[in-house]
Amino acid sequence: MLEPPPPRRLVVVSNRLPLVLTRDADGRLVGRPSGGGLVTALLPVLRDRGGVWIGWPGIVDHDDEVKAALVGAAETAGYRLAPVALSAQDEAGFYFGFSNEVLWPLFHDLQSLCNFDPAYWRSYCDANHKYAQVVVAETAADDFIWVHDYHLLPLASELRRAGVTAPVAFFLHTPFPPLDIYLKLPWRFALLRALLDYDLIGFQTLRDQRNFTQCLRALLREVRLTNRAGMAHLPDGRDVRIGAFPIGIDANAFQRQASSPTVQAAVDAMHAELPNRELILGVDRLDYTKGIPLRLEAFRTTLRRHPELQKRITLIQVVVPSRDDIPEYRDLKTRIEQLVGEINGEFTRPGGRWVPIHYIYRALDRLDLIAYYRAARIALVTPLKDGMNLVAKEFCACSVDEDGVLILSEFAGAAAQLQHGALLVNPYDLEGTADAIYRACNMPQSERQARMRVLRRAVSRQDVFRWVNSFLEAAIASDLDAFPLPDDYLPSAEAETAYWQTEFAE
Repeated sequence: MLEPPPPRRLVVVSNRLPLVLTRDADGRLVGRPSGGGLVTALLPVLRDRGGVWIGWPGIVDHDDEVKAALVGAAETAGYRLAPVALSAQDEAGFYFGFSNEVLWPLFHDLQSLCNFDPAYWRSYCDANHKYAQVVVAETAADDFIWVHDYHLLPLASELRRAGVTAPVAFFLHTPFPPLDIYLKLPWRFALLRALLDYDLIGFQTLRDQRNFTQCLRALLREVRLTNRAGMAHLPDGRDVRIGAFPIGIDANAFQRQASSPTVQAAVDAMHAELPNRELILGVDRLDYTKGIPLRLEAFRTTLRRHPELQKRITLIQVVVPSRDDIPEYRDLKTRIEQLVGEINGEFTRPGGRWVPIHYIYRALDRLDLIAYYRAARIALVTPLKDGMNLVAKEFCACSVDEDGVLILSEFAGAAAQLQHGALLVNPYDLEGTADAIYRACNMPQSERQARMRVLRRAVSRQDVFRWVNSFLEAAIASDLDAFPLPDDYLPSAEAETAYWQTEFAE
């Protein structure tokens, strides 16, 4: 009887390494693994298979000191870290340029903000070549290479040119734009053909998958799509599998921490500070896709249309600093601060203790963030466009009292999974969003609990571990050879019903 082939080693490639570099008390550079959901989900596989994570450490022209810090961090993490060396010129053209001035706005349907500078494209290709060189040096033919996000769309093409024959899969964490917006991209044919050098291409939602296959049909007529556009047959005889795999969170970890005495004490202190108040929470990275100015305008509309809510509700808006050295982001920060000042100035009365908006501009540590999730009765998650939006899922996981209400943009990828419990809104519709806030404030307790139970079940059932599992199962189905998971990894279940979601009605 033939023995099964040995399991493939997992090689993860992303723009950045899952690493935080800091100076210790002696001034030495030290690295520690970050604790994001993606790292948490991949850790069992990486440790079990002796995996490698490849990416940029976040420091240009990194030296021996950075390499030493990476070695120390890798020993703690339990898997290898392989750095990609990028210059300041690469950072400017590849990261700040093509990735964040072309692909980021385009993929979020904001093509008017794109800067289609041809030099950016050349820098983007050069940087992907540098990533490919590290991947070639770090991998073998029997590895499984999993590439992440829009920074590395052409990486498989670079790897194939370098002679890599190992299976290579890709997951896009952002949305994929519809045809009429994708057509604006001057390099539209090159990027589509580069993506087809992957063996498996994963998207957050069926809508993103449909947008991609629509672009294939319109622009690459030689590609034949079958199985509800889940398989692309190429002229050279290769098949590329295409699927939707909505990413989740480590729901159990959030729930455990939300129930901890430390968080409960922080929540009690918050309620004592703001007694008899309905707390509404917004948590966002500083980015124009998050729709923060429109959210503030909608909150102002609520207070104007429903004056009985004045002194009863308070919006806590947390903005996490991001790219505030870029002019557009500095302007956004200024606009947010102006709106907060205007709204507080309009409704705050002399001598009164009620301030409509509490504005926090800093990153919160995990327990502080969970305390805000737990204390808030309403979450206002209204991006203009989002690949998934994990804030919505984190709020649900932390609502252990099951009395919270989620107001969610219908343009967030999470809307496909959370539509049956959330109040969906169009973030451009100020009065509609204001009406949803009013409805959430006056929602009967029984309806709140019923809706939140639906949301919490969805978030727990479709967590980040099942996301990894479903993606790797799709790799097996793509004839990429068996990829056994660790014995202690979360078992798969009902992949068809759990992951191939029906989008909300259009």
